[in-house]
Amino acid sequence: MIKNISSNAWIKRLRLFYLALFITVFCCLEVTANTRATITVTKTNYQGWQDSYILSNGQVEAVIVPKVGRIMQFRFKGGEATFWENDPVYGKAPNVKSEEWGYFGAGGDKTWPAPQSAWEKITGKGWPPPATFDSVPFTAKVNRREVTLISPIDPFYGIRVYRKITLEPRKPVMKITTTYEKVKGKPQNVSVWIVTQLHDPVTVYAALPQPSIFPEGYNKRSENLPANLKVNNGLLSLTRDRNKSHKIGSDASTLLWMGKKVAVRIDSPRVPGASYPDNNSSAEIYTNLDPKAYVELEFLSPLKTLRVGQKMDLTTTYTLIPRITENAEQEARKILGR
Repeated sequence: MIKNISSNAWIKRLRLFYLALFITVFCCLEVTANTRATITVTKTNYQGWQDSYILSNGQVEAVIVPKVGRIMQFRFKGGEATFWENDPVYGKAPNVKSEEWGYFGAGGDKTWPAPQSAWEKITGKGWPPPATFDSVPFTAKVNRREVTLISPIDPFYGIRVYRKITLEPRKPVMKITTTYEKVKGKPQNVSVWIVTQLHDPVTVYAALPQPSIFPEGYNKRSENLPANLKVNNGLLSLTRDRNKSHKIGSDASTLLWMGKKVAVRIDSPRVPGASYPDNNSSAEIYTNLDPKAYVELEFLSPLKTLRVGQKMDLTTTYTLIPRITENAEQEARKILGR
Protein backbone atom coordinates (compact mmCIF):
# COMPACT_ATOMS: atom_id res chain seq x y z
CA MET A 1 0.00 0.00 0.00
CA ILE A 2 1.42 3.37 -1.08
CA LYS A 3 0.93 6.22 1.32
CA ASN A 4 -0.12 9.61 -0.03
CA ILE A 5 2.15 12.50 0.98
CA SER A 6 0.55 15.91 1.10
CA SER A 7 1.84 18.77 -1.02
CA ASN A 8 2.78 20.66 2.16
CA ALA A 9 4.98 17.77 3.30
CA TRP A 10 6.72 17.72 -0.10
CA ILE A 11 7.29 21.44 0.08
CA LYS A 12 8.78 21.13 3.56
CA ARG A 13 11.09 18.31 2.44
CA LEU A 14 12.14 20.31 -0.63
CA ARG A 15 12.91 23.34 1.51
CA LEU A 16 14.99 21.24 3.90
CA PHE A 17 16.89 19.71 0.94
CA TYR A 18 17.75 23.11 -0.55
CA LEU A 19 18.68 24.48 2.87
CA ALA A 20 21.09 21.59 3.42
CA LEU A 21 22.50 22.05 -0.09
CA PHE A 22 22.99 25.79 0.49
CA ILE A 23 24.78 25.21 3.82
CA THR A 24 27.08 22.61 2.22
CA VAL A 25 27.99 24.84 -0.74
CA PHE A 26 28.45 27.88 1.51
CA CYS A 27 30.76 25.99 3.85
CA CYS A 28 32.82 24.67 0.94
CA LEU A 29 33.12 28.15 -0.54
CA GLU A 30 34.08 29.57 2.83
CA VAL A 31 36.80 26.94 3.38
CA THR A 32 38.15 27.53 -0.14
CA ALA A 33 38.13 31.28 0.37
CA ASN A 34 39.87 30.97 3.73
CA THR A 35 42.49 28.65 2.22
CA ARG A 36 43.21 31.08 -0.57
CA ALA A 37 43.28 34.01 1.80
CA THR A 38 46.14 32.46 3.76
CA ILE A 39 48.63 33.18 0.95
CA THR A 40 49.97 36.73 0.94
CA VAL A 41 52.70 38.57 -0.96
CA THR A 42 54.18 41.62 0.75
CA LYS A 43 56.70 44.01 -0.77
CA THR A 44 59.60 44.80 1.54
CA ASN A 45 63.16 46.05 1.90
CA TYR A 46 65.16 42.97 2.81
CA GLN A 47 68.68 43.44 4.20
CA GLY A 48 69.01 46.63 2.17
CA TRP A 49 67.61 45.14 -1.06
CA GLN A 50 64.58 47.16 -2.07
CA ASP A 51 61.65 45.71 -4.02
CA SER A 52 61.93 42.32 -2.33
CA TYR A 53 58.94 40.13 -1.46
CA ILE A 54 57.80 38.00 1.46
CA LEU A 55 55.54 35.16 0.38
CA SER A 56 53.64 33.87 3.43
CA ASN A 57 50.90 31.38 4.26
CA GLY A 58 50.69 32.48 7.90
CA GLN A 59 52.87 29.56 9.03
CA VAL A 60 56.03 29.88 6.94
CA GLU A 61 57.49 32.56 4.70
CA ALA A 62 59.83 32.73 1.73
CA VAL A 63 61.90 35.86 1.11
CA ILE A 64 62.44 36.56 -2.59
CA VAL A 65 65.00 39.12 -3.75
CA PRO A 66 64.79 39.90 -7.50
CA LYS A 67 67.79 42.25 -7.32
CA VAL A 68 70.05 39.24 -6.72
CA GLY A 69 67.88 36.62 -8.45
CA ARG A 70 67.56 34.46 -5.33
CA ILE A 71 65.12 33.01 -2.86
CA MET A 72 67.12 34.35 0.05
CA GLN A 73 65.28 32.81 2.98
CA PHE A 74 62.79 30.12 4.01
CA ARG A 75 61.68 30.00 7.64
CA PHE A 76 58.82 29.60 10.04
CA LYS A 77 57.09 32.94 10.51
CA GLY A 78 59.04 34.71 13.22
CA GLY A 79 61.49 31.80 13.35
CA GLU A 80 65.21 31.53 12.77
CA ALA A 81 66.78 31.54 9.32
CA THR A 82 67.66 28.25 7.64
CA PHE A 83 69.20 29.52 4.39
CA TRP A 84 72.75 30.88 4.67
CA GLU A 85 73.23 34.54 3.78
CA ASN A 86 76.51 36.30 3.07
CA ASP A 87 76.32 39.37 5.28
CA PRO A 88 79.04 41.46 3.52
CA VAL A 89 76.97 41.69 0.32
CA TYR A 90 73.73 42.82 2.00
CA GLY A 91 72.10 45.56 -0.06
CA LYS A 92 74.62 45.29 -2.88
CA ALA A 93 73.62 44.70 -6.47
CA PRO A 94 75.57 42.18 -8.57
CA ASN A 95 77.66 43.72 -11.32
CA VAL A 96 79.15 41.44 -13.96
CA LYS A 97 81.73 44.08 -14.92
CA SER A 98 83.05 44.46 -11.39
CA GLU A 99 86.12 42.44 -10.48
CA GLU A 100 85.10 42.57 -6.83
CA TRP A 101 81.70 40.98 -7.49
CA GLY A 102 82.57 38.76 -10.42
CA TYR A 103 81.13 35.93 -8.36
CA PHE A 104 78.18 37.12 -6.33
CA GLY A 105 78.14 34.77 -3.34
CA ALA A 106 75.00 36.13 -1.69
CA GLY A 107 73.70 32.80 -0.40
CA GLY A 108 70.10 31.62 -0.56
CA ASP A 109 68.66 29.39 -3.28
CA LYS A 110 69.77 29.83 -6.91
CA THR A 111 70.18 27.97 -10.20
CA TRP A 112 73.23 27.28 -12.36
CA PRO A 113 73.45 25.32 -15.63
CA ALA A 114 75.06 21.90 -15.34
CA PRO A 115 77.44 20.34 -15.93
CA GLN A 116 80.01 22.72 -14.48
CA SER A 117 82.68 20.99 -16.56
CA ALA A 118 81.13 22.58 -19.70
CA TRP A 119 81.37 26.19 -18.48
CA GLU A 120 84.85 26.87 -19.82
CA LYS A 121 84.01 25.59 -23.29
CA ILE A 122 80.72 27.51 -23.43
CA THR A 123 81.60 30.77 -21.63
CA GLY A 124 85.40 30.83 -21.82
CA LYS A 125 85.74 30.53 -18.03
CA GLY A 126 85.58 27.53 -15.71
CA TRP A 127 84.81 29.90 -12.82
CA PRO A 128 82.92 32.05 -11.81
CA PRO A 129 79.49 30.68 -12.78
CA PRO A 130 77.81 32.08 -15.92
CA ALA A 131 76.85 35.63 -14.94
CA THR A 132 73.22 35.59 -16.08
CA PHE A 133 72.50 32.67 -13.78
CA ASP A 134 74.45 34.00 -10.79
CA SER A 135 75.32 37.70 -10.94
CA VAL A 136 72.54 39.75 -12.53
CA PRO A 137 69.21 41.10 -11.24
CA PHE A 138 66.05 39.23 -12.23
CA THR A 139 62.63 40.77 -12.80
CA ALA A 140 59.63 39.62 -10.75
CA LYS A 141 56.11 38.75 -11.85
CA VAL A 142 53.86 38.91 -8.81
CA ASN A 143 50.27 37.88 -8.19
CA ARG A 144 48.29 37.29 -5.00
CA ARG A 145 49.55 33.74 -4.45
CA GLU A 146 52.95 33.35 -6.11
CA VAL A 147 56.09 35.09 -7.33
CA THR A 148 58.02 34.26 -10.49
CA LEU A 149 61.62 35.39 -11.01
CA ILE A 150 62.62 35.95 -14.66
CA SER A 151 66.20 36.33 -15.87
CA PRO A 152 67.60 38.08 -18.94
CA ILE A 153 68.76 35.84 -21.79
CA ASP A 154 72.21 34.43 -21.12
CA PRO A 155 74.49 35.40 -24.05
CA PHE A 156 76.42 32.11 -23.93
CA TYR A 157 73.69 29.54 -23.34
CA GLY A 158 70.90 31.49 -25.09
CA ILE A 159 68.66 30.53 -22.15
CA ARG A 160 66.16 32.53 -20.10
CA VAL A 161 65.39 31.30 -16.57
CA TYR A 162 61.99 31.31 -14.84
CA ARG A 163 61.63 30.41 -11.15
CA LYS A 164 58.03 30.13 -9.89
CA ILE A 165 57.80 30.15 -6.07
CA THR A 166 54.64 28.97 -4.30
CA LEU A 167 53.61 27.91 -0.79
CA GLU A 168 51.19 25.16 0.16
CA PRO A 169 48.19 26.61 2.04
CA ARG A 170 48.54 26.02 5.79
CA LYS A 171 51.50 23.67 5.35
CA PRO A 172 55.21 24.41 5.98
CA VAL A 173 55.98 23.65 2.34
CA MET A 174 57.50 25.72 -0.48
CA LYS A 175 57.73 24.64 -4.11
CA ILE A 176 60.04 26.14 -6.69
CA THR A 177 59.67 25.24 -10.36
CA THR A 178 62.76 26.28 -12.30
CA THR A 179 62.36 26.45 -16.08
CA TYR A 180 65.06 26.92 -18.72
CA GLU A 181 63.76 28.34 -22.02
CA LYS A 182 66.04 28.16 -25.05
CA VAL A 183 65.59 31.49 -26.84
CA LYS A 184 68.51 31.67 -29.26
CA GLY A 185 71.76 30.03 -30.36
CA LYS A 186 72.80 26.52 -31.24
CA PRO A 187 71.40 23.46 -29.41
CA GLN A 188 72.85 23.02 -25.93
CA ASN A 189 73.09 19.87 -23.82
CA VAL A 190 72.24 21.10 -20.34
CA SER A 191 70.76 20.24 -16.96
CA VAL A 192 68.84 22.45 -14.52
CA TRP A 193 71.00 22.68 -11.39
CA ILE A 194 69.51 23.94 -8.11
CA VAL A 195 71.89 25.10 -5.38
CA THR A 196 70.47 25.75 -1.90
CA GLN A 197 72.91 27.19 0.62
CA LEU A 198 72.06 26.49 4.27
CA HIS A 199 73.63 27.34 7.60
CA ASP A 200 76.23 25.10 9.26
CA PRO A 201 74.20 21.97 10.13
CA VAL A 202 74.20 19.48 12.94
CA THR A 203 74.20 16.81 10.20
CA VAL A 204 73.18 16.45 6.56
CA TYR A 205 71.39 13.33 5.33
CA ALA A 206 70.44 11.71 2.03
CA ALA A 207 67.75 9.05 1.62
CA LEU A 208 69.40 6.58 -0.74
CA PRO A 209 67.44 4.26 -3.01
CA GLN A 210 67.97 0.60 -2.27
CA PRO A 211 69.86 -0.51 -4.15
CA SER A 212 71.74 2.61 -5.19
CA ILE A 213 73.33 2.80 -8.64
CA PHE A 214 76.58 3.61 -6.82
CA PRO A 215 78.21 0.62 -5.10
CA GLU A 216 79.08 2.65 -1.99
CA GLY A 217 75.88 4.71 -2.11
CA TYR A 218 77.61 7.90 -3.27
CA ASN A 219 79.69 9.40 -6.06
CA LYS A 220 82.95 11.05 -4.93
CA ARG A 221 83.12 14.62 -6.30
CA SER A 222 86.13 16.02 -4.42
CA GLU A 223 89.63 14.81 -3.64
CA ASN A 224 88.68 13.82 -0.09
CA LEU A 225 85.40 12.58 1.35
CA PRO A 226 83.29 14.75 3.68
CA ALA A 227 83.71 14.56 7.44
CA ASN A 228 81.98 11.70 9.28
CA LEU A 229 80.57 10.25 6.06
CA LYS A 230 78.49 7.16 6.85
CA VAL A 231 76.03 4.97 4.95
CA ASN A 232 73.77 2.71 6.99
CA ASN A 233 70.50 1.04 5.98
CA GLY A 234 69.71 3.45 3.16
CA LEU A 235 70.68 6.57 5.09
CA LEU A 236 73.76 8.62 4.17
CA SER A 237 74.99 11.15 6.73
CA LEU A 238 77.87 13.62 6.95
CA THR A 239 78.98 16.80 8.71
CA ARG A 240 80.82 19.95 7.63
CA ASP A 241 84.61 19.97 7.85
CA ARG A 242 85.74 23.38 9.12
CA ASN A 243 89.15 23.11 7.42
CA LYS A 244 88.40 21.70 3.97
CA SER A 245 85.62 21.76 1.39
CA HIS A 246 84.11 18.50 0.16
CA LYS A 247 81.48 17.28 -2.28
CA ILE A 248 79.67 14.03 -3.06
CA GLY A 249 76.95 13.05 -5.51
CA SER A 250 74.21 10.44 -5.24
CA ASP A 251 71.07 9.09 -6.85
CA ALA A 252 68.91 10.29 -3.95
CA SER A 253 65.58 12.06 -4.46
CA THR A 254 65.52 13.53 -0.92
CA LEU A 255 68.10 15.48 1.08
CA LEU A 256 67.75 16.64 4.68
CA TRP A 257 69.46 19.50 6.50
CA MET A 258 69.29 19.12 10.27
CA GLY A 259 69.71 22.27 12.36
CA LYS A 260 69.50 22.57 16.13
CA LYS A 261 65.83 23.60 16.21
CA VAL A 262 64.47 22.91 12.74
CA ALA A 263 65.08 20.59 9.78
CA VAL A 264 64.72 21.33 6.07
CA ARG A 265 63.74 18.46 3.79
CA ILE A 266 64.21 18.99 0.04
CA ASP A 267 62.64 16.63 -2.49
CA SER A 268 63.09 16.32 -6.24
CA PRO A 269 62.25 12.84 -7.59
CA ARG A 270 64.87 11.20 -9.78
CA VAL A 271 63.66 10.13 -13.23
CA PRO A 272 64.29 6.38 -13.69
CA GLY A 273 66.57 5.57 -16.60
CA ALA A 274 67.47 9.21 -17.32
CA SER A 275 71.03 10.45 -17.86
CA TYR A 276 72.32 12.96 -15.30
CA PRO A 277 75.47 15.13 -15.12
CA ASP A 278 78.43 14.53 -12.80
CA ASN A 279 78.72 10.80 -13.32
CA ASN A 280 74.93 10.36 -13.19
CA SER A 281 74.28 12.29 -9.97
CA SER A 282 70.76 13.65 -9.41
CA ALA A 283 71.56 15.04 -5.93
CA GLU A 284 74.77 16.48 -4.49
CA ILE A 285 76.00 17.76 -1.14
CA TYR A 286 78.77 20.34 -0.83
CA THR A 287 80.32 21.45 2.47
CA ASN A 288 82.29 24.71 2.67
CA LEU A 289 85.25 25.42 4.91
CA ASP A 290 85.49 28.28 7.43
CA PRO A 291 84.99 31.18 7.67
CA LYS A 292 81.92 30.84 5.42
CA ALA A 293 80.16 28.14 7.40
CA TYR A 294 77.55 26.74 5.01
CA VAL A 295 76.57 23.63 3.13
CA GLU A 296 74.85 23.25 -0.22
CA LEU A 297 72.04 20.81 -0.92
CA GLU A 298 71.84 20.49 -4.69
CA PHE A 299 69.56 18.82 -7.23
CA LEU A 300 70.02 18.31 -10.96
CA SER A 301 67.58 17.52 -13.75
CA PRO A 302 68.23 14.93 -16.45
CA LEU A 303 70.44 16.15 -19.28
CA LYS A 304 68.58 17.41 -22.35
CA THR A 305 69.68 18.85 -25.67
CA LEU A 306 67.71 22.09 -25.65
CA ARG A 307 66.84 23.70 -28.99
CA VAL A 308 65.35 27.12 -29.71
CA GLY A 309 61.70 27.16 -28.63
CA GLN A 310 62.10 24.27 -26.18
CA LYS A 311 61.86 24.31 -22.38
CA MET A 312 62.92 22.06 -19.54
CA ASP A 313 62.19 22.30 -15.84
CA LEU A 314 62.90 20.93 -12.39
CA THR A 315 60.66 21.21 -9.34
CA THR A 316 62.13 21.21 -5.84
CA THR A 317 59.93 20.94 -2.74
CA TYR A 318 61.13 22.32 0.60
CA THR A 319 59.53 21.30 3.91
CA LEU A 320 60.27 22.88 7.30
CA ILE A 321 60.10 20.45 10.22
CA PRO A 322 60.52 21.42 13.90
CA ARG A 323 63.09 19.34 15.82
CA ILE A 324 61.48 17.32 18.62
CA THR A 325 64.31 15.16 19.93
CA GLU A 326 68.05 15.50 20.61
CA ASN A 327 68.89 12.39 18.59
CA ALA A 328 69.49 13.71 15.07
CA GLU A 329 69.82 10.33 13.35
CA GLN A 330 66.71 8.92 15.00
CA GLU A 331 64.76 11.98 13.94
CA ALA A 332 66.19 11.87 10.40
CA ARG A 333 65.15 8.23 9.99
CA LYS A 334 61.64 9.10 11.07
CA ILE A 335 61.44 12.06 8.66
CA LEU A 336 62.93 10.10 5.73
CA GLY A 337 61.33 6.74 6.42
CA ARG A 338 64.69 5.04 6.80
